[in-house]
Amino acid sequence: MQGWIDTHCHLDAPEFAADVVAVRARARERGVVHCVLPAVQVADFDDVRRLARASGDSYALGIHPLYVKDALDGDLARLDTALAAHRDDPRLVAVGEIGLDYFVPELCASPLRERQEHFYVEQLRLARKHGLPVILHVRRSADMLLKGLRAVAKEVTPGAGVDGHRWRGIAHAFNGSLQQAQAFIAQGFKLGFGGALTYERAQNLRRLATELPLDAIVLETDAPDMPPHWLYTTAEQRSAGQAQGRNEPGELPRIAQELAALRQLAGEELAAASQRNACAALPRLTALMDQPGV
Repeated sequence: MQGWIDTHCHLDAPEFAADVVAVRARARERGVVHCVLPAVQVADFDDVRRLARASGDSYALGIHPLYVKDALDGDLARLDTALAAHRDDPRLVAVGEIGLDYFVPELCASPLRERQEHFYVEQLRLARKHGLPVILHVRRSADMLLKGLRAVAKEVTPGAGVDGHRWRGIAHAFNGSLQQAQAFIAQGFKLGFGGALTYERAQNLRRLATELPLDAIVLETDAPDMPPHWLYTTAEQRSAGQAQGRNEPGELPRIAQELAALRQLAGEELAAASQRNACAALPRLTALMDQPGV
């Protein structure tokens, strides 16, 4: 099945509650053949699984660092149970969205800094246990994420589908240095690019998206978040009554066009490469692309 894969889309978000079917249909009309729906908390697990099944998409289960504050101590055990219960579901493609966030001040100070780091490492261990890739939240935290990946890879026997101590997965919304990008690639990751690269002022990110090997890149919207420049409104515009545009998976082809122009690629070439890369990062996608009715 040829087309675009949105490797990170929160269709279960409240912003889509009223019209999620229409949103997904609009994306499909624009050539988005598949979306990966990462959960952000235990309460969302059933919703992302239901939405993925209803729309022919896939999902990931995990606890996002921004939700660690309100997570229960038993939620890691609940995640373990859910991963075991759905281990044979072909639409369960990863553990995610997990990671570290050192942008939010509250998460940088004790006790939440240590708590989010604990949740991150324990979820890496669960990914190894269940033989699944991971979808990482990377926000001013690339070096610590890499440290955790290396440590867990050494201590845990690799699970099914893991090549030695290497990982599979996606560093979502990557915005680090070239050196950090290369370190994630060496660990087995693809790097997710979305609406942020459409801003001309994002010169470092646009340079990175241009210089990285094509086989390291996957595409995403992070909808309803991370709007491309044509949906963004300034604080001044919002105070004047202009609404912020809602990001949707249907924006992915236009985002991809900007990346294709930066790399001087034909759109078809980028679509094929990004789909191939997504399937390499999340191997269960391959069967879903070959048999979309699974």
